[in-house]
Amino acid sequence: MISSTDRFQCAIDRFDAANAEDPNQDLVNGVAQPRELVYARRMTACLDRYRPDAPEPVRLAARCQHIRRWTSARADYPDGRDGYRQWRTELARFHASTAAAILRDVGYDDAVVARVESLLRKEQLKADPDVQLLEDVICLVFLAHYLADFVSKHDDDTLLGVLAKTWRKMSDEGRGAALALDLPAAQRGLVERAVTSR
Repeated sequence: MISSTDRFQCAIDRFDAANAEDPNQDLVNGVAQPRELVYARRMTACLDRYRPDAPEPVRLAARCQHIRRWTSARADYPDGRDGYRQWRTELARFHASTAAAILRDVGYDDAVVARVESLLRKEQLKADPDVQLLEDVICLVFLAHYLADFVSKHDDDTLLGVLAKTWRKMSDEGRGAALALDLPAAQRGLVERAVTSR
């Protein structure tokens, strides 16, 4: 019978293998790597720093939060807010079902599988501490690793709106961690403006 430690590592390996198929690449220390594999590892690293004692379902959900995301393009959905919401909702269901199949295959029981699916669908955000923990980590990873690219593509008003929305999603603890991030001065200034002006 597979041990709980081996089962967890097997799930992580399977998530990573799925994300390693991403044809999109990001440069990390000058080396091109599959984008969603990079994201998954950043999620785990952030969670380990922010909440090293996180429950196993949260650790699993963090690693597969964007699993095979490239297979569903935003361009396949209508323009505008409604199209964006539809895309995000269907993505969450896709991530949950994809992760669930892997978790069952490596031996997790129905309760753990259902819990990871619920986390990935962000059910009861603000009410469920584990969903909130996952959301905090998602926001921290965005601020630490993806804000710079986002800044280069959007005007200040759009940026302030997105950052204010990000802030509203976070817990007080998550906000404290966000303000402690070592961000470049321009990005830190945007975050501070978003926090105080919205």
